[in-house]
Amino acid sequence: MHLAELNIAKLRFSEGDPRAAEFFENLARVNGLAERMPGFVWRLKDEESDNATSFQINDDPMVISNLSVWENAESLEKFVFQTVHTGFYRKREAWFEKPAAPHFVMWWVEEGHRPDLKEAAERLAHLSEHGPGDFAFDWAQVPAAQLWREARCA
Repeated sequence: MHLAELNIAKLRFSEGDPRAAEFFENLARVNGLAERMPGFVWRLKDEESDNATSFQINDDPMVISNLSVWENAESLEKFVFQTVHTGFYRKREAWFEKPAAPHFVMWWVEEGHRPDLKEAAERLAHLSEHGPGDFAFDWAQVPAAQLWREARCA
């Protein structure tokens, strides 16, 4: 089994707004790093832009998503909390509104499966409505997720 993850965020500013420039100017760099990480399998992306900002998960055009598949939680955790991504993660409130509901979900998929945004949205909705379980979970349900725990406490 591989690990799928969805992370959504509502932008404070549109692409092209100077207040969001640092985020958008580094998107390709951070995505490229993810693709080179040990344990990375796949990510949803538009072939023209090489990112997923053109995909809509709901009716709000300011909501962007990141959908990817990893060999395991440890590989994803290392990317999120031990690379240049960490600096951008810490600055997220400069570019994104604080979420009122769960915005991140993980679930297990068969090797070779590439989830779409519909499947990912169903997993996120399930987590929000029913809490964590086998169908959908977050970092708190990954016992080995020490980097997440440290980042959360920082």
